[in-house]
Amino acid sequence: MMKKQDDVSKTKTSVNPIFTTKLGVLLVTLGSAVGLGNIWKFPALTGMNGGAAFVLIYLLCAVVLGLPVMLAEHAMGREGRKDVIGTMQKLAPKSLWWVIGAIGILAAFLIMSFYSEVAGWVVAYIGKAVTLGRLSTDPATNSQIFTDLVTDPAQSLIWQWVVLLATGLIIALGVVKGIEATIKRSLPLLFVLLVIVIVRSVTLPGAAAGLEFLFKPDWSKVTFTTVLTALGLAFFKLSVGMGCMMTYGAYFRKDQDIPVTATRIVLLDLLISMMAGLAIFPAVFAFGFEPTAGASLLFITIPAVFASMPFGNFFMIIFFFLTALAAMGAILSLLEVITSYLENNFKLKRATATAVTIGGIALFGVPAALSNSSTASWLVFGKTFFDFYDFVTSNILLTVGGLLISIFVGWVWKYPKLNAQLSNQGELQNEKVNKFFFFMLKFVTPVLIFLILLSGFGLVK
Repeated sequence: MMKKQDDVSKTKTSVNPIFTTKLGVLLVTLGSAVGLGNIWKFPALTGMNGGAAFVLIYLLCAVVLGLPVMLAEHAMGREGRKDVIGTMQKLAPKSLWWVIGAIGILAAFLIMSFYSEVAGWVVAYIGKAVTLGRLSTDPATNSQIFTDLVTDPAQSLIWQWVVLLATGLIIALGVVKGIEATIKRSLPLLFVLLVIVIVRSVTLPGAAAGLEFLFKPDWSKVTFTTVLTALGLAFFKLSVGMGCMMTYGAYFRKDQDIPVTATRIVLLDLLISMMAGLAIFPAVFAFGFEPTAGASLLFITIPAVFASMPFGNFFMIIFFFLTALAAMGAILSLLEVITSYLENNFKLKRATATAVTIGGIALFGVPAALSNSSTASWLVFGKTFFDFYDFVTSNILLTVGGLLISIFVGWVWKYPKLNAQLSNQGELQNEKVNKFFFFMLKFVTPVLIFLILLSGFGLVK
């Protein structure tokens, strides 16, 4: 009883807010990892990169590379108890390692500039489920509905701004009342609805071809670029290399078991990714959609699944509503990276810092939101702004951020300081596990990330 009272006292006197429960920590950090990365991006990239072989490479990248970096970010964040740049300045004063935090802030800003647009599509589909009347299983019809949405400049901007405003209001409420309270309510409901969609999808006539695509590897389609894409997806989906996990680590309770928490997050994230694949790919092949449809895959496939179910419109409303809430989990973590930096370093009130963050993202998000309409011809290195933001963050900033984090922990911060956080100052008897993760961070993770980076850009073959 005395220990519990001590924990509450520490929470009240801490400079930073602290998540109230261990379950809250797990769900909030999982909410950062589980979002549109699982339900939208994972199926899209899996379809574009050949299916099962890409899935296996992605799973390997998530466990071997993503997990050690996530664990390191949690440990660094709890040690620093500041924003991402402030944490790095505390851990390595009078050095240039603060650049890790700067990369995280830049990545979070650019990701939000296109990710908020995708979240806007999700919100728009809630309305479409209400107004469309009878849903369709026809590929051409569903593709046209999506095309009409993304090529309309007004709708693209309005729905993006709706998302930014809604998430900004939650961020302004704070870490506990805003972020933790929202995620704890929405994530379990999304999981249940995914199960319902999977049951219907895998029982469709012709669904077996989709299961084969998802689980039978074709290694002839794998290139070094495929591996780089899988690594970028793993980092994107796990929210590592972008400051989110370091920022949330600053809000961890002192008794939180970081290795166990990080492992659970990665495993649950992988589970939900595969659930998303099971919900989408059997339907893709059953209804004759193209698995290589990319960004539109979620929006043309899911309506077809619900069209084949009784009360399909009702379930579609619920699905996209919960998907929107899941997207908010990742958005909130990205916004918190930027907001906490502005709040701590410029002494802004939280509401002001949030408004500045939202305003900046809304401005830079305009060309990304209009990439299928007004700015479609504005190309950066041959890519639209939407695709350019996505490529730079997923394939460069996040992987470089992860590389620098692993080098910093393995060669600068070193084992005693990492172990102190992973063992909760010696209270947990997990030294063998901590030594394993330190070995990975020092010798394995940075080498593999570096080689994948070089190979993905054609510098090593």
